[in-house]
Amino acid sequence: MRAVVQRVDGASVVVAGETVGEITGEGLCVLVGVTHGDTPEKAAQLARKLWSVRILEGEKSCSDVNAPLLVISQFTLYGDARKGRRPTWNAAAPGEVAEPLVDEVVAQLRALGARVETGRFGADMRVSLTNHGPFTVLLDL
Repeated sequence: MRAVVQRVDGASVVVAGETVGEITGEGLCVLVGVTHGDTPEKAAQLARKLWSVRILEGEKSCSDVNAPLLVISQFTLYGDARKGRRPTWNAAAPGEVAEPLVDEVVAQLRALGARVETGRFGADMRVSLTNHGPFTVLLDL
């Protein structure tokens, strides 16, 4: 699993003009990609990392300050554009594999006590955020 994690001062995701997920104030906007061979155990590991990573103001974690997370699936994190002009998506898991694993990340975060908003899997989404820092990290598990 791969995640792009941004420290934000608010973020939202809109699908067809409807806001489907939104967080306000300090929190994390997380883009999650799934590859072949990822497992529910990896999803749980990612959730624990997201909940405890100390990248908020003052080196705090979401668990320290009960900050919300906006989790959005993004298969393009496994795009490969090293050759040619058109990326390939061969490393991205197909939707029927990826969707339950992204849902598992969300479920595990909620089980840890997190407030989690989400995008809509497979939808054409518009993501807006205010990156605080800017601060962005890449997590590869």
